[in-house]
Amino acid sequence: MIFMSNFTPEDLLLYYAGELSALETDAIAKELSNNWALSEKFTVLQEAMTRLDTMQLQSPRKQTIQSIMRYAMRKPVIV
Repeated sequence: MIFMSNFTPEDLLLYYAGELSALETDAIAKELSNNWALSEKFTVLQEAMTRLDTMQLQSPRKQTIQSIMRYAMRKPVIV
């Protein structure tokens, strides 16, 4: 449960996504209306999410994915 005024960016993200309990949502909503700094952080988060939603994304090159997969399949070196 969240009853503190020190909310983390993760708390704000969960609030934005609607993934908190009703009690937690109410606590953050109340704090957002009273705490200017937290409100500014939430506004920045909202703007970032809006920009991400409107960005045209590109897939990585096939060569890049193959390099990552080769690296991931390497056996670890035990020292």
